[in-house]
Amino acid sequence: MASEGATESPSRNQAWNRDELILALCLYLQTRPKDLAVTDPRVVELSRVLNSLPSAQSARDPSKFRNANGVKMKCANFKRFDPSYTGRGLQRGNHLEEVVWNEFAHDPKRLAAVAAAIRSGAAEAVQATVTPEPEEETEFAEGGVLTALHKRRERDPKASAKKKSAVLKAQGRLACEACGFDFVAVYGELGVGFAECHHRQPLASLPERRKTTMSDLAILCANCHRMIHRTRPLMTVEAFSRLVKK
Repeated sequence: MASEGATESPSRNQAWNRDELILALCLYLQTRPKDLAVTDPRVVELSRVLNSLPSAQSARDPSKFRNANGVKMKCANFKRFDPSYTGRGLQRGNHLEEVVWNEFAHDPKRLAAVAAAIRSGAAEAVQATVTPEPEEETEFAEGGVLTALHKRRERDPKASAKKKSAVLKAQGRLACEACGFDFVAVYGELGVGFAECHHRQPLASLPERRKTTMSDLAILCANCHRMIHRTRPLMTVEAFSRLVKK
């Protein structure tokens, strides 16, 4: 028997993250109430996809990482939250499973769109190294893959500079599109050219939109930008502006 202070086995792989659980939940909802077999092509295919995500790069034991048996068991974990299931389901699991269930199980259309986007954006996300800002909400409800792609595109210095230049030429100032704050009006010369660019496209559409256009970006002040990143699911700039101006 392991001692009370024993540490986790170094061969044990990390807990399932949000991206992985979204994909597993999508498969579960597509196949319930059927019990999946480890030889089911859909289980085998999802195992392959999970091993293509950025999280697979830090696997402690790549030979066992998200294998077909693990996929089958993780799908079975969702049964304990499913009111249409009459049994108990597998009771062991992590708290994030319930969070993902509550956020997505009742909106299968959104779930399918997000799952498809994670799959198609996996390869790009592996290359998308993004350093979080201090105290930043680092992951949206849609998962780490789409969060990384979103932040990578809105932090593209060329796209940001082009957007600011176009707005200055058209409006003569960089006012926040949510609250109207103008750094120059408050800080004078110190605020010239200062504003942040927010990628307004829905996260589920990011892998389809490989190139960032000017219409994809919105000018926001730092406060509004930080706050809009806290919304789940990510609010549109227009909806957020209405919230701010209430």
